[in-house]
Amino acid sequence: MTIPIALTIAGTDPSGGAGIQADLKTFHELRVFGTSAITAVVSQNTCGVRSFVDIDPALIEDQLQAVFEDVPPNAVKTGMLSIVPAIEITAKILKQHGVSRYVMDPVMVAKSGHSLLSKEAVQSLITMLLPLTYVTTPNIPEAEIMSNMRISSLDDMKKAARYLVDDCGAFACLLKGGHMSDENAVDVLYSEGGFETFSSPRIATKHTHGTGCTLSAAITAELAKGKSVQSSVETAKAYISAAIEDSLQIGHGNGPTNHWAFNDRLSNRA
Repeated sequence: MTIPIALTIAGTDPSGGAGIQADLKTFHELRVFGTSAITAVVSQNTCGVRSFVDIDPALIEDQLQAVFEDVPPNAVKTGMLSIVPAIEITAKILKQHGVSRYVMDPVMVAKSGHSLLSKEAVQSLITMLLPLTYVTTPNIPEAEIMSNMRISSLDDMKKAARYLVDDCGAFACLLKGGHMSDENAVDVLYSEGGFETFSSPRIATKHTHGTGCTLSAAITAELAKGKSVQSSVETAKAYISAAIEDSLQIGHGNGPTNHWAFNDRLSNRA
């Protein structure tokens, strides 16, 4: 039996709703063995980020080599890469090990508004990691920074997604439209010269802590199984929708999503 393996390279969340913790929960729920390399230790909860400390770049590299030498992943995702050396090391390892299924969640700002990426690191993310990316999953503020475009419509979303693929070198871009004010939340997937849109009703809840981490982790898990980009995104969208709809009402701020809701629904249908 071949067990699919996924690797997350990201920061921590001691409250369990985002970052490494959310990624590993998602991998587990989607029946993929999860591995991890920590880039930053973050003190945060549902109310916001308090502080964080970047991990020594040499230790990040050693964590990655330890994983690749023993349990090489079928797919890799990155979350918080707050400093240039962390980006450089990640790019080096991805190239060294010939990783083709790499998902970039360009984590720049926490839900609380706390910056998680230095200005110097933004350009490195674009020039060093985007060309290695199989799927990138920016939200609208992140896509505006990466594309240097103002995004206020579906057409703008398509232009930005096309730019990140055709001009910056990613294979595919899933641009998330949650920041739009439309009745439905519409995400745009651009790959191989074509567009596909994913529309879902907005859910009236404040419990969305870690949604970006969880969505990108779900895509990574499906890619680790050998699924196509389109199939991976479809499953990931269903997974995150269930996780948001059946929220856990945990914490005093923006609470976490329900990582086991998707499988609960599948079980109820059986």
